[in-house]
Amino acid sequence: MEGKLDVSALPLVNATLNASAGILLVIGFVLIRRKQVEAHMRVMLSAFGCSAAFLVTYVVYHWFKSGPKLYIGEWKTFYLAILLSHIVLATVILPMALTTLYRGWTGQLNRHKALARITLPLWLYVSVTGVIIYCMLY
Repeated sequence: MEGKLDVSALPLVNATLNASAGILLVIGFVLIRRKQVEAHMRVMLSAFGCSAAFLVTYVVYHWFKSGPKLYIGEWKTFYLAILLSHIVLATVILPMALTTLYRGWTGQLNRHKALARITLPLWLYVSVTGVIIYCMLY
């Protein structure tokens, strides 16, 4: 159809961005444990960039596609549990990640560290389950 954007490749792009964010989060964690603060900052900003790019491509995909992709596998309850937890935590993680990044950027290191201990595992869960959802659907 003329004037329509072909978004068929975006689910793979989204899964790749989620996987990249997850890998960067783990690298960022390792770097801060090794006290490599500057490298940690760069990697965590890159992880946020991947997640932000995911959000943009996710919105574009759902804006232009015709309907939801339905899960047709044998693990429906498992899929729905992952999907529901992923959706709930994905809505929570954006303000948490922004706040965590802000606190680190502005030198509020004790507050940054306290929130990062909660943000990191949730953000990692959202990234990993995003890839799992893609694998289950496609």
